[in-house]
Amino acid sequence: MKGLNKQEKLVLFDGVCNLCDSSVQFIIKHDKKNIFKFTTLQGESAKTLITAFKIDTSKTDSILLYTPKHRLYSKSTAALKIASQLNFPINLLSIFLIIPKFIRDYVYDFIAKNRYKWYGKKEACMIPTKALKVKFLE
Repeated sequence: MKGLNKQEKLVLFDGVCNLCDSSVQFIIKHDKKNIFKFTTLQGESAKTLITAFKIDTSKTDSILLYTPKHRLYSKSTAALKIASQLNFPINLLSIFLIIPKFIRDYVYDFIAKNRYKWYGKKEACMIPTKALKVKFLE
């Protein structure tokens, strides 16, 4: 993917969701290895991946994680794979990958379905500061 080096991973998120925005800020703060870049699901880079992986955006209410090995993870798997790369003790959350995906995704879907009601929604995607702009593809 253009804009990523061989070690970087791309987090695709809902740019108008307050919970998603807070999650991105959390990842940036705890990404001590500096391996994550970000783009919104509404952005051009995301459209390329969505087309390549044939994702139905009307059914995808999720964070996505794209890796250098051309893998795309979604929902709870994406969140836990991201957590596994963050600093201690956050990386311990990856232990939840042993729980069957259908159980993890049930909880994830419940939160995703209610995120606007609980956390609110913005009118537009966040605009990163100059210092953070390097972490975003667009």
